[in-house]
Order: sequence, then C-alpha cells, then structure tokens
Amino acid sequence: MAGTGGAESSTGAQEGGTGKRAVPREPLVLLGAMGAALAVSAVQPHDRFTWFLEVAPILIGVPVLVATHRRFPLTLLVYRLLFVHALILMLGGHYTYAEVPLGFWVQGALGLARNHYDRLGHLAQGFVPAIVAREILLRRSPLRPGKWLFFLVACVCLAISACYEFVEWWTALLTGDSATAFLGTQGDPWDTQWDMFLALVGALTAQLTLARVHDRHLERLG
Repeated sequence: MAGTGGAESSTGAQEGGTGKRAVPREPLVLLGAMGAALAVSAVQPHDRFTWFLEVAPILIGVPVLVATHRRFPLTLLVYRLLFVHALILMLGGHYTYAEVPLGFWVQGALGLARNHYDRLGHLAQGFVPAIVAREILLRRSPLRPGKWLFFLVACVCLAISACYEFVEWWTALLTGDSATAFLGTQGDPWDTQWDMFLALVGALTAQLTLARVHDRHLERLG
C-alpha cells in the first residue's frame, strides 16, 4: 500500500495551466472491474438467494458512492480497499462461504476442521470499514489522529459487525432454512462471537498498519 502514492499523484496531476485537478481514472477502472466481477459471480451461483444476500452491501453501497463522488470523493486507498472487499463478498456469494474452494484449500493445507473463508470475510468486515470510518471522522468531525479516533473507529466497526449479525438473525427468522447458507455457521455455536471478534481484530489491524498511509492519501486529496 505504501507504494501507491505515485499512481495517485499522477492521476491527480494538474491539467496544463488550468489550475484544475484531473479527475482520477482509477475509481472508474475499479468500478468497471467490480461490475464485471459482479456479473461473473451472478452466473450460476451455488444458491441464488444466498448470492443476493451476500452481495447486497455492494448493490447498496456502490450507488451511494457514485451519487456522492463529486461532492465527497474518497481517497484512492479507500476505493481500493472497497474493491477488494467487494471481491471477497462476491466470491462468498457465488459459492456460499462454507463452499469457497480457496477455503477448502487452506483447510487441507493447514489441517483445519472447517472451511474458514467466512473468517476472512468478517476480518475484512472490520478492516475495510475501519479506514472508511477513519476517513469520514477525520474529514467531517473535529477528531484528529490519536487515541480517541482509534477507539471510536474500533467502536464503529464493532457496531457494524453487530448490526450485520442482527441482519443474519432476522433473515433466518423470516426465511427459515433458506438462510442456512447465508448464516454459514457450519455447526459452530460460537460463530457469531468469532465473527464480531475478527471484525474487531480487522479494525485494529487496519489502523495499526495503514494509518500513516491513509494520512498521506488524505493530504493528497487536499
């Protein structure tokens, strides 16, 4: 991530003598790639209902980002992280989290008792929103980098994770067995607690590893 500054600087270079910054092209490239990947993931998924539930955050979030990109553009770091997170969601949606081949490969390689791809998904559920929340708080609140920002970002990510567990619960109540693949507990009675714990780990890890990189991206965004 630290080596991405050159690309952002070039895409944000000023147009010859006009004093206006060129519109970065990378978000458009990421949007197009994400749309293509979403279309591929929709081809004969393991379970159509589960696919829809898993990619619903993309179907909701992307229109919001597109509608607000002119008055509140995000840093390229955030767009890149959101793109990766979308890929994780689409892969889990296509196969269902308990059936993702990558998870089976890791399970066999490490001798694990179950497919842990859903753990990756919940780790990302904390990691990516942490940088998004950090950006919004730094740009729209009096908060500055420090302990309170770190703490509140972690709280936001835990709240998001808890709300997602509510959605899973309500979906199960409304649809019964149809939501089994969406829940992806794989018989683990502590699956909900693991999900929220990994989201917290992701939020802490993102801030510890990307805070300085994120600050540089914010400076370039100006």
